[in-house]
Parts: sequence; structure tokens; C-alpha cells
Amino acid sequence: MPTYNRADLAFERGEGAWLWTTDGRRFLDFGSGIATTSIGHAHPHLVRTIAEQAAKVMHTSNLYRVPQAERLAQRLVDTSFADSVFFANSGAEANEGMIKAVRKYHAENGHPEKFHTICFEGAFHGRTLATLSATGNEKYLAGFGPPVQGFDHVPFGNMNAVRDAIGPQTAAIMIEPIQGEGGVRPADLRFLKELRAVCDEFGLLLALDEVQTGMGRSGKLWAHQWAGIEPDVMSSAKGIGGGFPLGAILAKEHVAKHLKPGTHGTTYGGNPLACAAGNAVLDVVLADGFLQQVDSTARYLWDSLNALVSRHPQVVTGVRGAGLLLGLQCVPEITNGDMQAAAVAEGLLTVAAGQNVLRVAPPLIITREHVDEAVAALDRAFTKAAAALREKAPAK
Repeated sequence: MPTYNRADLAFERGEGAWLWTTDGRRFLDFGSGIATTSIGHAHPHLVRTIAEQAAKVMHTSNLYRVPQAERLAQRLVDTSFADSVFFANSGAEANEGMIKAVRKYHAENGHPEKFHTICFEGAFHGRTLATLSATGNEKYLAGFGPPVQGFDHVPFGNMNAVRDAIGPQTAAIMIEPIQGEGGVRPADLRFLKELRAVCDEFGLLLALDEVQTGMGRSGKLWAHQWAGIEPDVMSSAKGIGGGFPLGAILAKEHVAKHLKPGTHGTTYGGNPLACAAGNAVLDVVLADGFLQQVDSTARYLWDSLNALVSRHPQVVTGVRGAGLLLGLQCVPEITNGDMQAAAVAEGLLTVAAGQNVLRVAPPLIITREHVDEAVAALDRAFTKAAAALREKAPAK
């Protein structure tokens, strides 16, 4: 179906941070399949684990115990705020389940009228009808009938607007610690702390969408850990499976206990193959020193991109984001799509985001040498873009 505007690139092989096309061209991948191939392409441990599991059993359904899911859930609980985990196949499914969990919590506690969730302008929570409504983007909602009820949108980072939006039907506040699709906009850590406090004040649940920011992308396992807070429930996906489809809802017991048999489910979610992949990713990400290396490399990338901006102010005006989820703000005269194509021409893959931002989300295994190569490619692309702008400028 004509749902995607695909670039004319077909990849047949990958290794680490590199991809090769069917016609033999090599690209440095600083998009990671939209922040998904967290430990790079063809990681030996992940490849071996998937192959070994596929040779045993791939799928049995949730009618039976799944030892691989039990192990992965226990490891996620041990390294997070959560008491239990529900496995799904994608970020949209995880967010959909998180919304259901929030509503079920209040209904089971005698307040079925509390089904509204406060969301933020610029958010992106998925493509299902409910997660589209939580996203609130009119462009994405157009043509799909009335939005699902129960989502109230306020400006990102505005605490007064949050307080004004709280009413007798409010159940939760749902937020991405860093808005990825919405323009790589990080929430201020103080704002996240204030959201936790206001949820406690009004008896609301704090629901975090860490689909894109989780599994080490920020330099900590979960991005909210930088703020020193804990949510009540959280979604994860993308990098959690290293490229294999996997999503998860992590929740504290006071939320999770209400999702009893029959209230929620999935056929594929948490099957042996997906959870074997998830465990292999955790083996890498939880290894001693790995997250510290991610944080160190991310800071080097941040400094390098800021230096690049200072050299090309006529093309890009700033860097935003955190960890290995960063964005370059393009000037209005140049679209991020044009800059994405210009980077491809220099052998670098990036991802466009909202607000005319060029998103940089490399695999977590990159080195400073990879950063230097990526920045050099962007430098060449920006130099050519600046020259093109000068040619277009009217003569004085």
C-alpha cells in the first residue's frame, strides 16, 4: 500500500553501525531504524541467540508459560521501578495497553469517571486509534473519524497548563521524557519532577512513554532516571529488542494487579523468540561499563554537533535532545527532508523529525571514530547546502 515515502535505498547487509546496499554502497547508520537497532546490525550475540532460539521453538502463545519471557520480565523488574511486565509487539501496542491500564486502575478503585489522560502538544504515541488521539496531531488524525475520547492536550513543559487541565475526570499524565517525533525536545528534569509531584497531589498516575528513549538511549537504562523519579507505569519498545519486534508495559503492583485474565492480551507478544532477543539485548546493555560508554560517547557527539552548528549557522541553528537521541534544528529556508537527503549523498543515514529537525539516533555501540565520520559527512552536506542557499539569494 502507498503508506510510505521510501528512499530509493535497499540494504542487504549490516555490521555494527554500518549498512551496505544491494548495489554495494556503504552507509554510516545514525538513524538505527528510528532508534531501534540499539546494539547495531548483526551483533554476534543477538544473531546467535535468535538463531539458537528459532531452532528450538519460536512461538507457543500465552496459553502456556514462556520461560524466556519470565526471565526477561524479572530482569526488567530488577533494573527498573516496576513490579511486573506485560509484553507486546510494538510501541503503539505498549502505549495502548498502558492507556487501558490507567483507566482500569481508576475503575477498579471506584472511579470509572476518571478516564482522561493529560498529554502534550508535539507528542507521538503511535498509530492506533487511541494512541493517535493521545498524540493529537491533526494531520495524523485526519480522515479517521472522531478521535477516541479522553485525551486533553497542553503545551509541552508548561506546569501551569497542566494544573489548569486537571479535573474530576483526570486519570493520568502521559509524557515522553524526550519528544522524538515531535522534534527531539527533552522535557526539563525539573518539569518531570513536578509532574511526579502533581500526580501524587491529585491522585493521578504518571505514565511515561519510553518507547524511543528507553533501553539505554539517554545514557541511563531509562531516561526518567536522570530526573530521579519513578512513574507508575511505563511503555518500552524499539531498542528493547535490538531490531526484533518487541514492546513492553512496565508497571508498579498497584496498577498491574488490575490487569487480570481477560482484561488484556496478545497472540504474539512475549513469545520465546522475541524474549530471547530481548534478553540478548539486555546482556549487552547491562554489561559493566556499557551505559557509561554510551553516556561518554553521547557527550562527545553533543559537543561535536554544537561545534558543527557554530561553523554552519546559515544552515542549522542549534542542537537539542539528550544522550544518543539528538536533533539539529534546520533553518526555515532548508527542510529537514532536504538535509536528510543531503546526508545520504554523503554516506550518512539520519531521520527527519517534527519542527524541521534532523534527528540523529545512532546505535548505542558507536565509538568516537563513528562520531567523527558522521560529523564530517554532515559538515560536507551543510557546506553544500550553504553554497546552494547563497546561489539562491537575490543579488544586492
